[in-house]
Amino acid sequence: MMNISSLENLAQLLQTIGQPVRLQALLAIGEGETCVCHLETTLDLRQAYLSQHLMALRKAGLLLARRDGRFMHYRLVNPRLLVLIRQAAELQGVSLPELAPSRECTCPNCRCKREET
Repeated sequence: MMNISSLENLAQLLQTIGQPVRLQALLAIGEGETCVCHLETTLDLRQAYLSQHLMALRKAGLLLARRDGRFMHYRLVNPRLLVLIRQAAELQGVSLPELAPSRECTCPNCRCKREET
């Protein structure tokens, strides 16, 4: 039997990822590593607003961050989180957005640059 603490942890996870911008960010990060400039241009969000959400996801232990010069890169701690999001979308009959790489990303190491070739 699951104890109350486990249920509280699960509820906290769902609450943390339950905001649309956070879901979009997690989907845009995907199974690889993504720089903040990619997320900014792909999601059309200001860096300050996006950073608040990324910080919440980091504090919850869902994202890892890596600095490369002036660029921050993020990846999921556990890519199976994407499976949960996709299953929840299917359960609700919701189509998830296709978040294609942005051509306007300015980071020289961004996956946008790698996917252009």
